[in-house]
Amino acid sequence: MIGKLTGRVDYRGEDHVLIDVRGVGYIVYCSDRVLASLPRNGESVSLYTDLLVREDLMQLFGFPTLLEKEWHRLLMSVQGIGAKASLAILGTLGPEGVGRAITLGDVNAIKAAKGIGPKTAQRVVIELKDKAPGVMALGGTLAQASGTVVAEVEDVIDDTPAPKAKPAPKPVQTSAAAQSDALSALSNLGYAPSEAASAIAQAAQDAPEADTAALIRAALKLLAPKG
Repeated sequence: MIGKLTGRVDYRGEDHVLIDVRGVGYIVYCSDRVLASLPRNGESVSLYTDLLVREDLMQLFGFPTLLEKEWHRLLMSVQGIGAKASLAILGTLGPEGVGRAITLGDVNAIKAAKGIGPKTAQRVVIELKDKAPGVMALGGTLAQASGTVVAEVEDVIDDTPAPKAKPAPKPVQTSAAAQSDALSALSNLGYAPSEAASAIAQAAQDAPEADTAALIRAALKLLAPKG
C-alpha cells in the first residue's frame, strides 16, 4: 500500500498530477481544490495517498491531509459513491465542509457537488452521520498535518539539487483542530458525541474563523434548553 508520496511536481493534468519521486513518476488523481493548491512544477510536494486496485486498473488518489483522506475513505464506503464522486464532494466542500454538511444533515450541500443527485446525497448523510463525530475528533491530532500541503522534505530528492522548500509556517490551530478540541470539551461536560458534534458544526458554519473557546461558547448556547 502506498500511503504517502514526497517528491517534486513534474506536471499536472486536468484531474491529476505527476509526482517525480527519485526518478519514478507517480500519477496521482486529486480534487479540483487540491490541484489548485499544489506548488508549481519543479517544487516539492507531499501528499497522503489512497490506492484503488481493480482487476484491470490501479489508481492513486492524493490528499493534503490525513483528515481529507479519511473522509475520502468513508465517502467511498457509501453505495453509489466512487472515487470520482468522492473527489467531487471533497473538492466542492473541503474536509471540514463535508463534516459540517453530514453532521447538520445538509443534503443540499452534498448535492452541490458535480454528479451527486439528491438520493445519493441523502444516502451520504444518513450512512455517515454517526461516524462524523469520530472523524471530527481527528482534527486535533492532525492539526500539524492540516496546515499545508508541503511538509518537511529531503534537501535532495535525486542527484539533481531540488528547489529549497519555503520555511514551514508556525503551527496554528486550524478549523479542524478547533472543532476537535471543542468536541472534546463538550464531551467532557457530558454531552453525547452526536449532539455535541451537531452544535459545533452549526457554530463553525456560523463563524468559520472561530477559535476553540468561541466554538464552545456558541455550541453551549445552541445546546441550552429552549424556553
